[in-house]
Amino acid sequence: MATPEKSKQAKTEDKDTPKEHAPPKGAKRSFKWGGGGAKASEYAAESDWIVLRKNEEPVAEMFYTAYLRKGAAPGTRPITFVFNGGPGAASAYLHVGALGPKRIRFEDNGDIPPPPMQLVDNEDSWLAFTDLIFVDPIGTGFSRTIKKPADKDAKPEENKEFYQITRDLESLGEFMQRCLSKYGRWSSPAFIAGESYGGFRVAKLARKLQESYGIGLNGAILISPALEINLLFGSDYDLHHWVDVFPSFAASAWHHKKGLFAKKTMTLAQALELAEAFATSELAKFYVGAGLMADKQKESVFKRYAELSGLDLDYVRRKDARVSHVDFVRHVLRDERRVCGLYDTSITAFDPFPDRDSYQGPEPTLFSIDRVFCSGINSVLREWIGVESDRDYRLLNLEVNSAWQSDRKQDAFEPPTGATDDLRYGMSLNPHMQVFVTHGYFDLITPYFASDRLVSLMKLSPEHRARVTLEHHAGGHMFYSWKKSRKDFTKSIAAFVKKALP
Repeated sequence: MATPEKSKQAKTEDKDTPKEHAPPKGAKRSFKWGGGGAKASEYAAESDWIVLRKNEEPVAEMFYTAYLRKGAAPGTRPITFVFNGGPGAASAYLHVGALGPKRIRFEDNGDIPPPPMQLVDNEDSWLAFTDLIFVDPIGTGFSRTIKKPADKDAKPEENKEFYQITRDLESLGEFMQRCLSKYGRWSSPAFIAGESYGGFRVAKLARKLQESYGIGLNGAILISPALEINLLFGSDYDLHHWVDVFPSFAASAWHHKKGLFAKKTMTLAQALELAEAFATSELAKFYVGAGLMADKQKESVFKRYAELSGLDLDYVRRKDARVSHVDFVRHVLRDERRVCGLYDTSITAFDPFPDRDSYQGPEPTLFSIDRVFCSGINSVLREWIGVESDRDYRLLNLEVNSAWQSDRKQDAFEPPTGATDDLRYGMSLNPHMQVFVTHGYFDLITPYFASDRLVSLMKLSPEHRARVTLEHHAGGHMFYSWKKSRKDFTKSIAAFVKKALP
């Protein structure tokens, strides 16, 4: 193994970048990797910054880590750009959770081992079939705007122009252009992969990259995506969210052996078939016209809802069969004084305040694993690759999330911005682009059934529909923390990439 080596370039890969500004120095190293039965090959790992510009002036430094196989012909070796979502999340979750050459060790069922965090060689890395570039959007990871005070006496302030849908997409498009030029990879088959809001980005970029940045895509990979933001929340006057989340309630009840699944031997697939059928028939009919239903019909819906969700019947009646995911995770295991994770209901925690009206304990999944991913990414970047920076690595920047804006020119009465239409448009632009959509069954934040239903509504021709793969796994939002799910996922993406190549 070679030791970390500082980049010797002048830190201005774009020669037009003004000399008065240079981003921090990156680092790189060489390493060997061979996983999943693949022959060990030489790779370069490089962490660095690319300067983004506006009106020819530098405005931001976007941080990334690239893993590139040495000696591979660019025209045949694919390259995949990877990012997470939030908004405000760095790419560390996919980087050290599933795709990179080093990953955090989890238990086989996704549980977190006792501290300290452990890194292992990742035999399931996507390096077996593609080079990888992990991108941290502005405000996350080590990516920052270039602060410029309004006058000499003013304190420099963070530029929040990137915390907005269109500007965020533009920054990613510019970054990819500069990155392809830097590494001479314009002739490489190109893929984009994003998780959660990153899946929203992928769907939007499937159009924007090809239409505005000259980047043709072989494939778009959407991991636990949020395609339509308005579907993430429910109300008394809309039915879609309640229908979409219910099959994941049933999957959770099945996992914990609650309700109907406590007495019957049934596979997860069989449980989901029952839940999906109920959600799209009796339950949907109830949401559309409950006021027109007889009491007997309503009671039938309540009973079936309770059976399949594992919730108490009286509670379902009281909530009028509109149980939020926040309420579900606290009530489905209430008799055990445990609460489920919103991002993965298979993970539970002890409820420290069971007598209080609202849950005031730690969320068992996302925030409980932050320490693990923070340690993992800092270990890879600072200790393994050799990055030297006094910046904090912003794993999940809630300031970005709270400041995030929709398109500023949007009319006040327009519905929330969605991404499904952009995905359809991108597929029309490029008749060869393949699409892969995947979720974890126990995820209540971005339920799998929402994507299933949206794809069915895209009005795709048979030829276009054949280019969309829908595949889901045991686990939650980050289902790849489960050993079997991670291996199955990698195997499926390897086949997907092969199918998408010329």
